Order: sequence, then C-alpha cells, then structure tokens
Amino acid sequence: MPQTKPIVSIENVVSSASVDQKMDLNEITRNFPDVEYHPDQFPGLVFRLKTPKTATLIFTSGKMVCTGAKSEKMSKLAVKTVVEQLRKGGIKVKKQAVVEVQNIVASINLGGKIHLEQAARTLPRSMYEPEQFPGLIHRMLDPKTVILLFSSGKLVCTGAKKEPDVYRSVNNLHSLLEEKSLMHYE
Repeated sequence: MPQTKPIVSIENVVSSASVDQKMDLNEITRNFPDVEYHPDQFPGLVFRLKTPKTATLIFTSGKMVCTGAKSEKMSKLAVKTVVEQLRKGGIKVKKQAVVEVQNIVASINLGGKIHLEQAARTLPRSMYEPEQFPGLIHRMLDPKTVILLFSSGKLVCTGAKKEPDVYRSVNNLHSLLEEKSLMHYE
C-alpha cells in the first residue's frame, strides 16, 4: 500500500492586529481613494494590497484583521505594509502593529480515497452526516484543529494558529488513517 506524502497548501491566514490608538477612518478614506468604507453597512474600512494579495479591515479602535495571506510571514508583512502606507499617506500611526495569527486554513490531498463510514466509526471526536454535509468533521485535540475529510482523499484543516500545527495535524491524522486501514489507493 503506497503511502504518499500529503500535499498541503495554505489557503488563508487570518490575523488580528492593533496599533493601540484611535483611527480616523474618514481621513484614511480621503487620503486613500481606493479603500472601501461604507459605515452604514459595516464599521470597518477595507484596505487591499496587491502584494502580498490581502485585505485588511481597519476599525476606529485601531484594531485590524488581515485575511488572504498564504503564510504567517506574509500576513505579518501585509499588516506592516498597511501601517507603512498609512504613514506615507499622512496618517499618524505612533506604534508598530502587534500581529497575532488567529486561524490558518489549509487544503490537503492525501493521494488516496478515504472510507468515510468506517472512519466515522473509528476516529474519536468525529461527526459524519452525509445527508447534511458530504465530509466527515474530525476535531483534533493536539494540535487543536478541525479537519474536514472527504472520500476523495482531500481534507481541509482549520483552526491552527501556527503553520507547523497544520502539518502536525495532517500527518497525525494521515498516520491514523493508514494505521486503521481507512485509506485505499488506486
């Protein structure tokens, strides 16, 4: 039985940040015509970057949420870049943003099929209701992540706060699936 190495792709890193000061979103909108700000619909301003391709929400509290990055490093760089651009555009930002990763979403291909019914009976902390959702939902305790398993051998891992936790989760689960003979290969 050929054990292939899982192919892991980080799809989205969500991080929060704070510059620890009040921000005037109307002033930012005046100085940066490309930002999106509709206070009647949403209290935050959307500041998009082309490189790294991300969207950062900025709130009057000075808190920020960055989405779309493909790595922790890219997420931190995006927030740093937003703060630098704000300063260059005449917005007074006293401190550097303190960035904290909140969630990493990754897609994974195990290279074989998964027996979901058997996996649902075998894996602890799993939920499988195919009439509700085609994937099995598996909650891992260490590292604390949630992995969606599909019969195709594709997975989605969410909830990790560090990239190594994604790899550890996937490798632990893959080993368990192999060990319990829940994988089959064409």
